[in-house]
Amino acid sequence: MVDTDRITGAAQALGGKLQGAVGDLTGSRRDSVEGRAREAAGQAENLYGQAKDTARDAAEHVADTARDLGGRIRDTVGGLVGSDDVEQRARRAAHDGYESASDFAEDAYARGRHALRRGSHEVGDQVAAYPLASLLVAGAVGFGLGLLVSASRD
Repeated sequence: MVDTDRITGAAQALGGKLQGAVGDLTGSRRDSVEGRAREAAGQAENLYGQAKDTARDAAEHVADTARDLGGRIRDTVGGLVGSDDVEQRARRAAHDGYESASDFAEDAYARGRHALRRGSHEVGDQVAAYPLASLLVAGAVGFGLGLLVSASRD
């Protein structure tokens, strides 16, 4: 399932790109710079949503692997011993491994969210402090992407 931050980030980036283009066409420096800032913030939010999706997928993968491993342990130990006590201990060990992996994934997700939010604020601050440089960087990145896209069509 796609995270809503990805959708709103893409929409904000598109709106910023349109506002920047309109500002360029009308000669409105304020609209142009504000549009580029909104575009950068939208891209950062989109990346944040992608990170959340990746963390969620990783947590699900870890959970599936832990469940599979727990089943294999239970089958192996149960086949060797056949004791309910051993099966309970194997289930508990598998559950503890799942909980540990889940905690690790949640921690990684929280750290990633914090880093992306901080990065988004830093980008916004830099765009506000250096609007002309930001516009030049955005233009260079757009030009480079245009070259990559046109080169792949040939």
